[in-house]
Amino acid sequence: MSALDTAALQSYLSAELDDDVVDIEVLHEALNLSLAVSTAEEERAYVLRRPRNLRETDLVVDLDAEYRVLERLADTDVPAPEPVLHCEDESVFGDEFVVTTFLDGEAVPLGSDLPERFRTPGSRRRLAEGLIDTLAEIHSLDPGPFADVCERQTPTEMVDRAMARLDAATSATGREVPELRSVGEWLREHASPRSGPTLVHGDYRPGNVLFAGDDDPEIAGVLDWETAMLGDPLTELGYLLLRWRDEGDTTPSLDELGARHPDEEALEQLRDVEENGLAPFTSDPGTPSRRELVARYEAATGFDVEDVDYYLAHAAFMLATVWEDLHRSRVEAGDDSGFPPLVDYVTKTARNLVDGEFRP
Repeated sequence: MSALDTAALQSYLSAELDDDVVDIEVLHEALNLSLAVSTAEEERAYVLRRPRNLRETDLVVDLDAEYRVLERLADTDVPAPEPVLHCEDESVFGDEFVVTTFLDGEAVPLGSDLPERFRTPGSRRRLAEGLIDTLAEIHSLDPGPFADVCERQTPTEMVDRAMARLDAATSATGREVPELRSVGEWLREHASPRSGPTLVHGDYRPGNVLFAGDDDPEIAGVLDWETAMLGDPLTELGYLLLRWRDEGDTTPSLDELGARHPDEEALEQLRDVEENGLAPFTSDPGTPSRRELVARYEAATGFDVEDVDYYLAHAAFMLATVWEDLHRSRVEAGDDSGFPPLVDYVTKTARNLVDGEFRP
């Protein structure tokens, strides 16, 4: 972002926020460009988010819907950024954007360990329990206030849309993914939707949650509500628990995957995932097992969690299709992509689940 862009944006935000904006810095660039906005009174007072990828797909809602979800969350106890401004004038910053309050805390990105101060058995347990408790709180909200801004989707409809995105992605890249498609067909045939929907974040994982506190982790906020919908809450429970590595879990064969991805960088990436999982801290001492977390979720929500492996497979399928779409985006932009090995790894995980071979 050039100095001229920064100056113009600072001037606009100062006027709209009625606050003296003195600095704007990049926080990160992923699906969204996120900027920290500082004022004369407070460093990093706000966050500005502008879409970068996948907003043109049905995977995410439009920015107005996301903003209105945040407005409704402000009236609940769910920790989330408070919406401050939605600018629809694309001339201001090249596209529409939203501004929210800044929340202190650290996320745990995919494949990363916990912040050092949380690397004790007690801290790992409290962090995992906090994740489940907050998820249960989201799923226990009255879905009524969100019905006019969130689309309702059943697990089968989620699979149907993912299959359509998969068709578009592989048509663009030429990749063949028959095993992933077969998992999608199995999920269609074996779905047993719940009677009523809840609010679903859609991408609830440690990378979208801010953890604060010293050695006692506290959840400071749940970020990135662009995938919010009304749906089966167990799809989201499965999505979170897919990141867990329990003792005895069966992992995909690296020999087979290595034959498809023989270059050393891809193999190293696969070895790392095979050894440490998608969330390495989940296999360390103190972290509750999936069974313990499911029991805690049931106690908090009153829901009966049945057929966990179906929802884990559903989560693995959905994650693989998202990564395949991100691979398409990289290819079309002329950039390098490391997604294919990860897609194939998660596809094998889903296959093991539907075949009943995830555990010995």
